[in-house]
Amino acid sequence: MDSKIYPLALPKGTEKLCELCSKRAYLQCPKCRVTFYCNESHQQADWVGIHKRICQLLTYIRSETMMSFHPENHVELQLQREELIEICRLVAESKLSEGKHQEALPAAQFYLRCSKDVYGPAVVELVPAYLLLADANIGMNNLSLVAELLSQAEWAVLKTPDCGYAVHQRLHRSLGRLHTITGELDAALFDFGNDIYFASEEYGLDSVVTCGGYFLMADVFVKMDNMAVAHSLYSEVTRIWHLYLTKLVQTQIEKAQDPDGVSEPSYDTVQRVEVDMMLRTVLEFKQNESAQIVLVTHCLAMLWFLEGDHKKVKRWDFAAQLWRPVS
Repeated sequence: MDSKIYPLALPKGTEKLCELCSKRAYLQCPKCRVTFYCNESHQQADWVGIHKRICQLLTYIRSETMMSFHPENHVELQLQREELIEICRLVAESKLSEGKHQEALPAAQFYLRCSKDVYGPAVVELVPAYLLLADANIGMNNLSLVAELLSQAEWAVLKTPDCGYAVHQRLHRSLGRLHTITGELDAALFDFGNDIYFASEEYGLDSVVTCGGYFLMADVFVKMDNMAVAHSLYSEVTRIWHLYLTKLVQTQIEKAQDPDGVSEPSYDTVQRVEVDMMLRTVLEFKQNESAQIVLVTHCLAMLWFLEGDHKKVKRWDFAAQLWRPVS
């Protein structure tokens, strides 16, 4: 099917813009026919990034028909938009967890655009979308754009100071990551300190969310050559993850023994990638501390037990046994 746009066939005064860069479009998606691109590379990038997941939804949402604007269909349209937001968020987070920052961009961009359609401009509900798009651009080293996105997120939070601890926590974590990359280490420590405070208020001191703040702060102290504090923070990271994974393993064992029992869901793929990276970093840093190495390798063994990878379970469990002090 031909996907070219023929300008003479468009209504007078209508100009189609590229989904990714907002420049004048010359191509359209041949399936939904409501999404446009300036060239084939942007069309392909959007297809891989998000469009193949949402193509059919866009046909209904973007078709400006009398039926779609009928009051009886307004609720259905809103639900479709909210579903679109959730799909884009999940896809962007998944691709970021795999380190695919370029592929995450279309999903993160559409997440922000659709959120603006639903909630309006410059509101606190847009903050998660700003932060996700900033994360994607951090991975591509687009730091000026990251700073702009975080500035908009910060402004939305400042206008709504009672927006909740979780929003403040996520904002400070993103600001801390940017300041770490740009070498503003004192500012990074300030933001990660706030990250930890808000995370502990929202999730608790032993939460893995709070643990992420400890891990990022430890990295800053390593860059500042303050190894004593870094060691202390990495030890706290190990303790929290060991506690958390032990509970998950126990839950999994109980579920296996009683399949009809109700249990809390375990972590998702995004979290597994994050904890694996954290633990391997700590393992390398703690290479001369046998007690800490035992805890970290035991964590990794539990991690792969939860994944069902028994070969890796044996490998890390064997490593833990090797490093266990002899009484």
